[in-house]
Amino acid sequence: MADSSFDIVSKVDKQEASNALTQAQKEVEQRYDFKGVDASIDWSGDKILMKAASEERVKAVLDVFQSKLVKRGISLKSLDAGKPFASGKEYRIEATLKQGIEQDQAKKISKIIREEGPTSVKSQIQGDELRVQSKSRDDLQDTIALLKSSDLDIDLQFVNFR
Repeated sequence: MADSSFDIVSKVDKQEASNALTQAQKEVEQRYDFKGVDASIDWSGDKILMKAASEERVKAVLDVFQSKLVKRGISLKSLDAGKPFASGKEYRIEATLKQGIEQDQAKKISKIIREEGPTSVKSQIQGDELRVQSKSRDDLQDTIALLKSSDLDIDLQFVNFR
C-alpha cells in the first residue's frame, strides 16, 4: 500500500486580506471617534500602512483591522504588526502578512513531529512548506491533532491530504 501524505503550509488568502482591509477603511472613514484625526489604513506595496494623529488612534485603527481579519477567517498569527512610531505630525504602524513557513519554524515543527508524533510518521522540509508521510492515515490525523494543540506562533493549514 502506498504512503499517505499531507502538506503543512502557512498561507493567507490575499483576496480575503484585501477585503478585510477595505472593510476596515470604510469603518475608519465612518466612525465618529476617527473624525479629525486623519486616520487611514491602506496597502503600501506588500505592507499595510496605518496612520493617525495620535498613538492611541493608530492602535485603534489596528484593532479595527484585526477584527475584520478575524471575521474573514484569517488568523492574527499571520499578521506581523510593528510598534507605533512617529513620522512627522502623525503616528504610523506598518504590518505585514506572513506567507510560508520559515526554515527555523519548519525545523521546530519537524522536531515536534519526530519527538512527540507516531513513530511511522516522517516529515521533510520542501521550501516554505512541509510534507508529512506515513503508511497509516490514522497516524497522520494524530499528527495534525498534535500540531493543532502545539503552541506555535504561526498559523498552519493542512492541505493535499491523500
